[in-house]
Amino acid sequence: MAENQKRRPQGGPRMGGGPMMGVPAQKAKDFKGTLKRLVSYLKPQRTRFVMVFFMAIMSTVFTISGPKIMGKATTKLGEGILGLYTHQIKLMYAIQQKLPASTIEKIKSESVPLVDFEYIGKILLLLLGLYVISALFSFGMSFIMSSVAQNTVYTMRKDVKDKLDKLPLKYFDGHTHGEVLSRITNDMDTIATTLQQSLTQLITSFVSVVGILVMMLSISPVMTLIALLTLPMSMMITVFIAKKSQKYFSEQQRSLGTLNGHVEEMYTGHKIVKAFGHEEDSINEFVKINGELYDVAWKAQFMSGIVFPALNFVNNLGYVLVCVVGGLMVAKNKIEIGDIQAFIQYIRQFTQPIVQIANITNIIQSTIASAERVFEVLDEEEEVPDEVQFQEIGDFKGHVAFDHVRFGYSEDQILMEDISVNVEEGSTIAIVGPTGAGKTTMINLLMRFYELNGGSIRIDGVDISKMRRGDLRGLFGMVLQDTWLFKGSIRDNIAYGRENATEEEIVKAADLAHAHHFITTLPDGYDTILNEEASNISQGQKQLLTIARAILADPRILILDEATSNVDTRTEVLIQKAMNNLMYGRTSFVIAHRLSTIRDADLILVMNQGTIIEQGNHETLLTQNGFYANLYNSQFSEE
Repeated sequence: MAENQKRRPQGGPRMGGGPMMGVPAQKAKDFKGTLKRLVSYLKPQRTRFVMVFFMAIMSTVFTISGPKIMGKATTKLGEGILGLYTHQIKLMYAIQQKLPASTIEKIKSESVPLVDFEYIGKILLLLLGLYVISALFSFGMSFIMSSVAQNTVYTMRKDVKDKLDKLPLKYFDGHTHGEVLSRITNDMDTIATTLQQSLTQLITSFVSVVGILVMMLSISPVMTLIALLTLPMSMMITVFIAKKSQKYFSEQQRSLGTLNGHVEEMYTGHKIVKAFGHEEDSINEFVKINGELYDVAWKAQFMSGIVFPALNFVNNLGYVLVCVVGGLMVAKNKIEIGDIQAFIQYIRQFTQPIVQIANITNIIQSTIASAERVFEVLDEEEEVPDEVQFQEIGDFKGHVAFDHVRFGYSEDQILMEDISVNVEEGSTIAIVGPTGAGKTTMINLLMRFYELNGGSIRIDGVDISKMRRGDLRGLFGMVLQDTWLFKGSIRDNIAYGRENATEEEIVKAADLAHAHHFITTLPDGYDTILNEEASNISQGQKQLLTIARAILADPRILILDEATSNVDTRTEVLIQKAMNNLMYGRTSFVIAHRLSTIRDADLILVMNQGTIIEQGNHETLLTQNGFYANLYNSQFSEE
């Protein structure tokens, strides 16, 4: 939760049109380089992008021409009303001054200027047409830009997905799942939103500023100069408040992240909190963090909220000056009265796109930062490509040989030195040792998740570095301590082991895994839907399903990573029987923590600090009275 808060794009416009003043935007390390690279993704869409730009200009031009044309209607309406009013004043003056009756009759007979409603009606129809055309251009712009944005992001997502498929395991070991997911979801969404909304808004805002300024100058350069005098004052107020509020917004985000982290931590561990009676401490900590958030949040919102009242005050001063000067100019017949009305409308419209451009600048900074994080993934070093002249195993037997294997995550940090093991076909090899001894690393090397620094690993005499990774990994089946089942039916989860598996094969695999009985006791049997975490079945039942999946896959070589941990004794017996069925006739590697489960292994490799310090069967290792014997006896005494 805290992570999402920290990575949410900042600086965007709020609901209601107000600016997010003072909100710090994420900044890219290489803004120009990242922007150039992001633009390269838009190149295939450049024709559509040009159309969007043209439509944005046309939509804005038709919109900003409205006040000028409406001013013509205002002027015509004013002329009619003024003429009628002048005639009435003239007649009342003649009557009051008791002028001759002939003079009064002459005044009455004079033609009185009437409001030209036909002309005004034509103006209104013209305005309606302009606004309809503007709306159509705006609709077309949004429609095309949606396509441009989604096509661009689709290409980027595809590139990232292809890249993730080519990245070595060490990349995922060095990055959390949340971080990787954030880059391909949150950061991608930020880019898509900016391309679809903010980019078109930036274009229309820029065109609006230029267009409105041109229209204001066409009406009166003097009034334009007066209106622009308030702009520096508005900018000064905005910058001043932004600087004051930025630290409060930063503290607000930090406090919000801390609060979300505390709530998430307390929620996930609420049983432990209750078990140790720390509810009050948890509540007090929440109240403290919540109080800090309240203290900075109201200050941040207050500072942000006073921007518009302050700007309105300055703008109103500008309106007053424009009205006074405009009135004098109308009196001198230098401009028409409708021009003043149009000019005031332009002033009101002028500040909005400027504020939008300022906000979009913040959004673009966050977007470039997001794009940079995505490009960092695309720039990661890929796995060594498969050999063009690859080798295949002909008549598979299952003989595995580690020949003077040397490995380290980097050349200056070698973990394994001169590892040699000969594994006979169809045998069971157990790998034991303390945490960090290199047990899992050895399996990762066997499946070529990492590349060797020296030596070789051969299967039936074929060097695995000469094989295609897909062919190599297709030889293996894995049953891990951490079960993985996806949301779907039990049938689909078992069938994941092999494409186009028949119902009979699925049931047979489940039966061999000792899972058929418990499946048939469920209300929907094999059609039972597992939820996202498969929490609607027990841990032992999950393990039996993964074994059934492995049996269905019919792998040549088997890897088992302590599949019987965290289950009750009765289920452990079932799992052990299922694994025996699975291991029969196959070369099997078993990573063991409970030494009692690997007594019958053909070969036991005892590892410590990346080195095989002992090897042999159970009885041989016990008679050596070495590391394995001490480890086994300590577990046996504990039991």
